[in-house]
Amino acid sequence: MLVLSRRVGERIVIGEDIVLTVVEVRNDTVRLGIDAPRHVAVNRAEVLQAVEEANRAAARAGDDELDALRHLRPPTT
Repeated sequence: MLVLSRRVGERIVIGEDIVLTVVEVRNDTVRLGIDAPRHVAVNRAEVLQAVEEANRAAARAGDDELDALRHLRPPTT
C-alpha cells in the first residue's frame, strides 16, 4: 500500500484519468473528491461489502423464501 500525505486542495493522480482531491480535513475525517470517467466504478468499501453479503444471503434462500417470491408475481394466463 502506498501512503501519501496531502493537504487540503492537493491532488493525487491515478493512471491518466482519475484524480483524487483532498477537499476537507476535520478531526479524524477526510473528505475526498474523486474525478473519474463514468465507466470507472467508485464505491465505498463498506457498501460493496454489504451488497456482497446481501447477494450471498439471497443465494442461500430456501424453498420457503422462493415460494413467497413466486406468490408476488401475477399468475400467467
